[in-house]
Amino acid sequence: MDLLNTLVDKGLRRELPTREEALAVLATSDDELLDVVAAAGKVRRKWFGRRVKLNYLVNLKSGLCPEDCSYCSQRLGSKAEILKYTWLKPDEASKAAAAGVAGGAKRVCLVASGRGPTDRDVDRVSKTIEAIKEQNEGVEVCACLGLLSDGQAERLRAAGADAYNHNLNTSEATYGAITTTHTYADRVETVRQAHAAGMSACSGLIAGMGESDADLVDVVFSLRELDPDSVPVNFLIPFEGTPLAKEWHLTPQRCLRILAMARFVCPDVEVRLAGGREVHLRTMQPLALEIANSIFLGDYLTSEGQEGKADLAMIADAGFEVEGADTTTLPTHRADVASAASAASAASAASAGGCGGHSGGGCGPCGDGGGHGGAEAAAPASGGCGSASVCGTAVAEVPAETAAVAETASAAGQAAPGEVRPDLVAVRRRGAGTDLPPNA
Repeated sequence: MDLLNTLVDKGLRRELPTREEALAVLATSDDELLDVVAAAGKVRRKWFGRRVKLNYLVNLKSGLCPEDCSYCSQRLGSKAEILKYTWLKPDEASKAAAAGVAGGAKRVCLVASGRGPTDRDVDRVSKTIEAIKEQNEGVEVCACLGLLSDGQAERLRAAGADAYNHNLNTSEATYGAITTTHTYADRVETVRQAHAAGMSACSGLIAGMGESDADLVDVVFSLRELDPDSVPVNFLIPFEGTPLAKEWHLTPQRCLRILAMARFVCPDVEVRLAGGREVHLRTMQPLALEIANSIFLGDYLTSEGQEGKADLAMIADAGFEVEGADTTTLPTHRADVASAASAASAASAASAGGCGGHSGGGCGPCGDGGGHGGAEAAAPASGGCGSASVCGTAVAEVPAETAAVAETASAAGQAAPGEVRPDLVAVRRRGAGTDLPPNA
């Protein structure tokens, strides 16, 4: 296909495709799917070889969020029967992180539900980062705490945070349809603050809520403009008890086309196969590794993922290798820029005598929430969760399907549009916040 040859050439030169070309990738047929994957794979291998970076999630506090993000199992009004607990202590979080590092994870992602951290929360997370880095030499730490207030990004960077995650989730035009308690512009600003503080920016999207191809292209082009180092591509996990429980629109083939489009638009960026891969790609997950160079190991924030051992076997069987701690993930031209930005930020912070505490902190409607009571005692402050949770775009109305179509889809192990498939979604009952060992 001339389209794919053009996109490969552009990807090898780090040249941005046109919107029309990106839309054309999403419009390719299933007969052309392997050609699309192979083309995206050429770009992936040019910049990342056959390496797969493993990331591991630690949910520092779970549930009880006052934000109204329609996709999220931790949202205000969610009836999803997820784990609910307040802040993990630094040693508890460090122990959870160690399990992921032992499984091969190079980066630990610390996530907390809430609109954004208070200054007290930043202190808590700073101590947790220090504890993790003391016990796991060379590990990268990414924080994901929601919207940041002035000075908080600098404090997290000074505490040792290497990266900050805050997803755009969807296009600006449709953002208001999924969340009313904060704006798309709020999210963009937080990504910019993290970048300016010298942290590696991590920001991605979610697919699977009936969004249009144009919405997907819009958000990926917006991400390209923000220039994050990593772009997690999530696929909606339709939790029972959330407004989007019936949003089953994805097929493995569509997921692969979305990943390929993201790779062509962001050729030299860490494209991460994130939340929902097990639910929607299922047996075609290994094929996605031809496009994405990064995955989460084990479980997610509130849902269970594939067994960690199965992840490692999948990587090996597909002919890939786990990226070691001594390997730089990003290509040299990006890694050098990131290193220079981080050094400049550190020098600036040192000359300013450190950021120190700030009052006001963007605590959200529930305040600080304390950290010593039970889960009900601490109401986290909002829905900025991020990379491995589930997020989405405007909710589209689902046309009624015939009984024959639904029966065929069910027999094939996939949901017909509008059909709830709780058998494909397992709520996390192990790891952080429980007495059971984690899946790593």
